[in-house]
Amino acid sequence: MVLLGNCMVLHVIRTEPSLHQPMFYFLAMLALTDLCMGLSTVHTVLGILWGLSQEVSLDACIAQTYFIHGLSFMESSVLLAMAFDRYIAICHPLRYSSILTNDKIIKIGVAILCRSTLLIPPVIIRLKFLNYCHPHILSHSFCLHQDLLRLACSDIRFNSYYALMLVICTLLLDAVLILFSYVMILKSVLAIASQEERRKSFQTCISHICAVLVFYIPIIGLTMVHRFGKQLSPMVHVLMGNIYILFPPLMNPIIYSVKTQQIRSRMLRLFSRKIH
Repeated sequence: MVLLGNCMVLHVIRTEPSLHQPMFYFLAMLALTDLCMGLSTVHTVLGILWGLSQEVSLDACIAQTYFIHGLSFMESSVLLAMAFDRYIAICHPLRYSSILTNDKIIKIGVAILCRSTLLIPPVIIRLKFLNYCHPHILSHSFCLHQDLLRLACSDIRFNSYYALMLVICTLLLDAVLILFSYVMILKSVLAIASQEERRKSFQTCISHICAVLVFYIPIIGLTMVHRFGKQLSPMVHVLMGNIYILFPPLMNPIIYSVKTQQIRSRMLRLFSRKIH
């Protein structure tokens, strides 16, 4: 469902000329990120669920850790870019096309890619040189940085401090900026005299707000489980981990297909054409 949903969103945006707009370019970035997240985890998740594999090599585990955390930071950055897009569209509608040009969108995309891939290697490379003497049993059906640290007997202070700094400088900062953008959007919308125009303005933000909640709530839940849930059943850790990895990529195509009229109508035409 993750692969099908996100591939359909990408196909619709690519083939529908009316969707070649900044808002949908950012949505394509989100769908591509979710698609890569699914591809980076599905082989180990299904391997364990189907009883085909119970082990993963250290190198493969470290590589998967890099992709999972890098793609999480990338998704957070894309959601921030989408919040910026909504802010410009609602607060500065007359300047929208001049601010979000194709060149600007390409630069934003490159900045998101660099930010998500170049900040992580120091903490990931360090994992290769740690001594793992605790029982080699992971809490999830995929590899996470904090899960590997639990197995290490070496000094992990660098990884802990650097990871905390990364979370503050990426996920937390992005969340604060997204919240600030919506405060400005709310202020601008409330200044609109027409109630119908207010409703239309809010309607354009609903999909993005849902995507933000779908992304951040599982992260907060998984963090709480890791920090304060040591006495909880292992099943809780497994469940929260799978929700964190699979729920946003599953829900985002559904959210945008249901809430975005252009994508919904294009998908309906696509399905009706296949049926006929």
